[in-house]
Amino acid sequence: MVLQKLVRLASWFFVLQLVLGQTATDNLKYVNQLIGSANGGNVFAGATLPYGMAKAVADVDSESNQGGFTTEGGNVTGFSTMHDSGTGGSPSLGNFAIFPHASCAGGDVNGCVFPKQERKVHYYPDSVIASPGYFRLYLESGVLADMTTAQHTSLFRFSFPDEGDESPLLLLDLTDLSNSRQDNASITIDPATGRMEGNARFKPSFGIDTYVAYFCADFKGAEVRDNGIFVNSRANSSVKELKINRGTNNGPLPGGGFIRFTKNPDDGILARIAVSYISSEQACSNAEKEIPDFDFRATRQAAEEAWREKLDLITVSTEGVKTSLITNFYSGIYRTMVNPQNYTGENPNWESSEPYFDSFYCLWDSFRSQLPFLLINDPLALNDMVRSLIDTAKYEGWLPDCHMSLCKGLTQGGSNADVVLADFFVKSRDTSTGINWETAYEYMLRDAEQEPFFWSVQGRGGLDSWAALGYIPTQDFDYKGFGTMTRSVSRTLEYAYNDFCIAQMALGLDKDSGVVEKYKESSNNWKNLFKKDQTSFFVNGSDTGFVGFFQGRYLNGTWHDQDPLLCSAIDNYSNKSCSLQNTGQETFESSLWEYGFFVPGDQAALIQTYGGPEAFVKRLDFLHDQSITYIGNEPSFLTVFQYHYAGRPALSAERSHFYIPRYFSPTNAGLPGNDDSGAMGSFVAMSMMGLFPNPGQDVYLITPPYFASVSIKSPLTGKTATIRNVNFDPTYDAIYIQSATLDGEPYTKNWIGHDFFTEERELVLTLGKNESSWGTRVEDLPPSLSEYIRGNGTGSENLGRRRMSMGMLKERAGLGSVEMVGVGA
Repeated sequence: MVLQKLVRLASWFFVLQLVLGQTATDNLKYVNQLIGSANGGNVFAGATLPYGMAKAVADVDSESNQGGFTTEGGNVTGFSTMHDSGTGGSPSLGNFAIFPHASCAGGDVNGCVFPKQERKVHYYPDSVIASPGYFRLYLESGVLADMTTAQHTSLFRFSFPDEGDESPLLLLDLTDLSNSRQDNASITIDPATGRMEGNARFKPSFGIDTYVAYFCADFKGAEVRDNGIFVNSRANSSVKELKINRGTNNGPLPGGGFIRFTKNPDDGILARIAVSYISSEQACSNAEKEIPDFDFRATRQAAEEAWREKLDLITVSTEGVKTSLITNFYSGIYRTMVNPQNYTGENPNWESSEPYFDSFYCLWDSFRSQLPFLLINDPLALNDMVRSLIDTAKYEGWLPDCHMSLCKGLTQGGSNADVVLADFFVKSRDTSTGINWETAYEYMLRDAEQEPFFWSVQGRGGLDSWAALGYIPTQDFDYKGFGTMTRSVSRTLEYAYNDFCIAQMALGLDKDSGVVEKYKESSNNWKNLFKKDQTSFFVNGSDTGFVGFFQGRYLNGTWHDQDPLLCSAIDNYSNKSCSLQNTGQETFESSLWEYGFFVPGDQAALIQTYGGPEAFVKRLDFLHDQSITYIGNEPSFLTVFQYHYAGRPALSAERSHFYIPRYFSPTNAGLPGNDDSGAMGSFVAMSMMGLFPNPGQDVYLITPPYFASVSIKSPLTGKTATIRNVNFDPTYDAIYIQSATLDGEPYTKNWIGHDFFTEERELVLTLGKNESSWGTRVEDLPPSLSEYIRGNGTGSENLGRRRMSMGMLKERAGLGSVEMVGVGA
């Protein structure tokens, strides 16, 4: 009977998949939500809306379950409604999990297992199906679970095998993925309907303080047999309310509610659960408004339509291109819109008419390409995110660098909301709505001028030294504010670029020229940490051959001695910390080698610092060819395309193909690192589109798209921009631009501005198999704070000195065949 029912249910769901699939556009069908569900990608693989608060998926106990579910095996501990995607740190959210039992042994409610670690069960890996707005799997217990969502509400459907007394039971657990629940969680159950309401206090996964989340759960599908509460391993149907403390065990004391039904209906039991940060009453209201009739099919179709609207704005020519690459592209786009989450109307901390977004996890990761991508594909959503950041500063005092679950997150480097605001301002100020740029500018100045007491979660530290010395010292003396006293080099470089962005804003807002010059000058503070005679040796003692690196300095001006390869992808210093530990190094999650290229506002000066374009290219090649950089972490992103600034845009195209699809592939293990709220997805999307941003500036670096053509429709103007490749080669031997036209006129610049996306413009790239002189002249290079030096080796006269086929690139990197995909760095 069990097997027959599973076969019947599988057949029904297969037909449903076919019916729904027929209505989907190609773009929707190309999304693979399971990319990054293994190998530490930490993605959220379940059902959600774009920026949705409700995120339904199965939670498992395997490693890398920060997003709830992984395809690395493990046991399902429940099905919950709140998650983040691609994050590091502790597993995030996973609050108020529902768990299904087909029946209780002996017909006694205490014949069911309630504690999380005892009730968990394996799932069948081949049963997993995930598509935009939908997720399903089979448990080895014989239960089939599928789910879909609205904005704040999840709708779960549990279909049970015919076994036991056929009185299925659902429990709701007052816990989360990290077992971070604090004291005094509560639940009440309506004895007639089985409605469950309650709340609990939890800790954020990468921040400080706590938050309270509320829920409202309703059930439909069969008559209620009984309901009640459980504590530890025992349940009771005569008790309808529970208030529970954390307990004294390793995790929180098990507790929650249960509901049992009189029969096992063929079409399953539906569980509708809504969440809120305001109250259980608001959660119930959300549920009743969003999914009033428990209509699973309509809810799923509405979710699909919401995703279709977002994904249809970018279309590509698929002729000759491997389906795996198309899937890689659209799946990357999809992941850029899972986080941040739209919590508008769900913020209990202050009253405001402004939008409220959360799960900025973290801006250090997302400012580089994710949020710049949203400015192209979903500028209205990004407009609301910017307003939310400014409103958060208004009430918390500072622009956040990281924020999740209503809590302040840990700052990783600079005040990178400054970059996000500047990026929007310089590209789209005239089309922004409701953004008070003067207020934004005031909070950016606060970042630069006022040190918060606790700068580990907001603002910047060491501002007295910054003003007096022009750098953040190693082992700084700072009595005005407090934070982790590490990362002096990466903070200096990031603060310098933050100041560059402030100068951009000041100039655009017509501020006093003295203010503009002040911040332009402090944006040059990176120069104060350049140690001309710093050498770099491999761990075996051999010389890398390069001299001159950024290095930490003490208060008295003497130099620190961090090895330039420390915290790189090839360092062997396993006993060293490279993150936010008190024992961390002077660079955050990166090496002096890699941070040696982080001067986004003045590449011309950096190139001269390294001895000119040829020396710069040689050093950049070494960074990549020796695997010093780690493409699974965000500081590597811009280095892939920085050849443009040395007049070698063809080499940026080579590097892009060096990493995609070799390190980014449409497989479960297809990401080289945490997706970081869609950062990795946006790197793939923008690289394959052929326009990569230098955020904070109106600059997109041009490389050939991975398709014969790409069309991007602006949600603001309704106009479509097109990039078209002439002589497109789907084997990607011909990836070098020979010439270009913009709107029919010759175009030689190797970069383009944001207005390309808002007007009916066409960029036509003629391709060939050899590097050309296109985009190599000084006048073709992207803007830089300093002037480029003419006659310095930039341009076509230098092309013969370094020309490498893709085969040679692979050979030098030891990667072998181009078919290698999904390899971690």
